[in-house]
Amino acid sequence: MQQLQRRSFLQAAIVAFPFAALAQSSAPPSLAGVHPVASGEDLANTPHPMPYSSMKFKVGTQDANGGLFVIEHNSLNKGGPPRHLHYEQEEWFYMMEGEMIMEVGPERLRLKPGDSVCAPRRVPHVWAYVGDKPGRLLIAFAPAGQMEAFFREVTKPNAAPMDAKTFRAYGMEHVGPPLSLL
Repeated sequence: MQQLQRRSFLQAAIVAFPFAALAQSSAPPSLAGVHPVASGEDLANTPHPMPYSSMKFKVGTQDANGGLFVIEHNSLNKGGPPRHLHYEQEEWFYMMEGEMIMEVGPERLRLKPGDSVCAPRRVPHVWAYVGDKPGRLLIAFAPAGQMEAFFREVTKPNAAPMDAKTFRAYGMEHVGPPLSLL
């Protein structure tokens, strides 16, 4: 019963997550920030390659007055980022295609299409894509903080490595290696 109550709470929180982030913004609504992004496209038509995927920015930091930043990982291959935590952001994951293993604190989960989970700020988390075919994953950060700047930096040609120093410079902490896929 407790597991069912927790799941219902988490599902309600996941639905409300992006909207709560936007509601925290103190700036009045403006249509000047409306930037539709077509399927398969990036907000600024800029490639953001990672070792395990290609990212598309869907909602930029400026679009939500700093309240939200959303990315889509496309063509996910096996693997994922190192274990880390965010000091000021919640990070919400929505599996669109494929499967991934995720750890949030002590919880280990297997996400399939349509599944989602929120990693609270200051809680270590890590994920690894494990699907047999390339997949897609939507990730939202609230508030946006320095996440857009971080991903712009680490996806540049000859970029700085995703190490403890780089993570710390963007308000995160590198706390361990990527998940082992063995």
